[in-house]
Amino acid sequence: MNLYQTWNNPLRNILWWFVIIGMLCSLPLAYARHQTETSANQVEFVFDYRDLLDIADLQTNPQGYVNTELPKMKAAGISSMAVYESTLAEFKESRRIDMYNSRDAAALTQTFGNPNENFTYVLFADSQTQQKLEPLIKKTFADLKVDVKPWSFKNRNGLVIQMSMDDASMKVMDPDPIALQMLKDQGFQIVVRLSNRRPFNTNEMDALLKQFHDLGVKRIIVDGNEVPGYTEENTEMNLNKMADLLHKNGIGLAAIELLKEPQKGFSTLAKETNYDVVRLHSFTEKDGDKLTEPLKKVELADRIQGMADRLVLAVKDRNIRMVFLNAHAVKSVDKGKLVDPLASYYESLQGKDGAIPRIEKVGFTLGPAEAFDVHSTGWQKVARIFLLVGGLSLIVWMLSFFLPELTLIFFVIGLIGLVGLHTLSANLYAQGLALATAISAPSVAVMLAIRSVRSGAAAKWKSGLAFGLWTLLKTSAISLLGVVYEVALLNHITYSLVLQQFRGVGMLHLLPIGIAGLYLLFFSENNTYKEKAANVRRILSSYISVLWIVIAGVGLAAIYYYLSRTGNEGQASTVEKLFRSFLENTLGVRPRTKEFLVAHPIFLLGAYLSVRYRHAVYLLFIGVIGQLSLVDTFAHLHTPLHISLIRIFYGLILGAIIGIVLIAVWEILTRSWKRWVQPQVSK
Repeated sequence: MNLYQTWNNPLRNILWWFVIIGMLCSLPLAYARHQTETSANQVEFVFDYRDLLDIADLQTNPQGYVNTELPKMKAAGISSMAVYESTLAEFKESRRIDMYNSRDAAALTQTFGNPNENFTYVLFADSQTQQKLEPLIKKTFADLKVDVKPWSFKNRNGLVIQMSMDDASMKVMDPDPIALQMLKDQGFQIVVRLSNRRPFNTNEMDALLKQFHDLGVKRIIVDGNEVPGYTEENTEMNLNKMADLLHKNGIGLAAIELLKEPQKGFSTLAKETNYDVVRLHSFTEKDGDKLTEPLKKVELADRIQGMADRLVLAVKDRNIRMVFLNAHAVKSVDKGKLVDPLASYYESLQGKDGAIPRIEKVGFTLGPAEAFDVHSTGWQKVARIFLLVGGLSLIVWMLSFFLPELTLIFFVIGLIGLVGLHTLSANLYAQGLALATAISAPSVAVMLAIRSVRSGAAAKWKSGLAFGLWTLLKTSAISLLGVVYEVALLNHITYSLVLQQFRGVGMLHLLPIGIAGLYLLFFSENNTYKEKAANVRRILSSYISVLWIVIAGVGLAAIYYYLSRTGNEGQASTVEKLFRSFLENTLGVRPRTKEFLVAHPIFLLGAYLSVRYRHAVYLLFIGVIGQLSLVDTFAHLHTPLHISLIRIFYGLILGAIIGIVLIAVWEILTRSWKRWVQPQVSK
């Protein structure tokens, strides 16, 4: 036992140094991530060409409408057009062909049709169109083993496809070669949306990608739920071939953010292309519809500004390098006509406080989106050892607040467990250790602040304000230890591209609160385990009044509201959204509301009062929300590091200012009470 204590007691003091050494060794890895995030600064605005055709199809002069809008889009900063794989339906919509079923063809030619025939009849718009499209159509249906025969009517050539029109109009073929050439001639960069709706054939895909390469295509967007080449069998082989073909033709991928489900095979294809991937933000038709509603000018201007804010935020805060714009026309009963959001889009991009000037102002340029140049360091392998020991030390340090006698046992068991976990799964090890350190750091930080009050160290300070500011700074610095480990352990490019998610972050929002609360209630006093157990029994056997039930209900409601505001699904009121927009536009980076408006000010007030009142430590405890929020900010791994650093800096500065205001208000109220109210009460 004496031998154990000889090792256990010094270890508790050494843990701190292990944590510091691990942090210092982690900094080069964090810097490598920063270099990666700043290696690509071109932003590409893409419009859905099919949507433009859909809107044009409702106009009196469809082709004229397209020719009018394309220059407007280019002037607004939309430099790219997204072109899909073609269908007969799309050729019809773009006026390349006319299409009829057997009954309509018979009526057109004034002949008696075969009642047992249900074919598709196609007429080309002119001979030039026929020259471009006929080989494409014939090949598509020949591959489907469907007979295609020539047909003509009134000097217009066409085809008869022996398949029903509903079925034939959906069959996928190569993108419209006429549209591709027209868009290239007008100076647009072409982005192709490619699906997995056709059987994967290496030679045909190679020829198609070669055609794209010759047109200057730099990137494809997967259309549908599966990447080209994904099959139930031989998936890995096909995806390897697809990746080789993409690499051969200098074409990369775009990853659409916030999809309900990942596209099947995308992560594998991204890996095989050496992560030649950019993140894409989609402004959907539903989003565009909000700009076509019957609104007052002021309301429309607010929504246009909201769109601009959203696009700037996506680029600046979420590593978005491609913005994909969708739109469609809607019937406006109030206006008595068809309306579309295109004019509002142009205003949002280039108007007053438009998205593009603001994006350029913060250092980005317009151009084809480029993948990050992934930076690495030779220090990585060595740093892994220090990360393991330092991260484990931080976790054990947290546990030692509760069971200091078992520090050595925790360290040995943890070391064996982490080594075994790394052997089993390097990814699971990295995520598990990152999450554990992220939880431990704010917990330790707040528990140390609580200990300084319980031990009487706070009472020795002459200035409550100085103690409060020092404690806020020190506590935040300790919390940021967890950030360095989190960033270093999860510095792979897949996290920046959100091809891999940091799992279990929800635990970060609750566990530090529970850990710090448990310490405050049962372990912060310098008493024996027997006394601690007696304290637990006393609390559990206490009678519960209606007041306690009400307080518990309010507490549960507060926890529910807190959780509802956490993560991407969190909801915010209109007023709060306006406030957020004001902060974003004023400061450039918006600090987190719960930090600078709630947690940091209350923490500072609690620390200030703790110099005189020991029970003020409960106000200090509320600050754990702000501390875990600091760490959680960096759990958004798609947000650039410098943005997160600015965000927490603003949060601390504004939180300290508001906290000082609270202290001033407290002093005014207490002094007024002593001067005016207490004498009256004593009488």
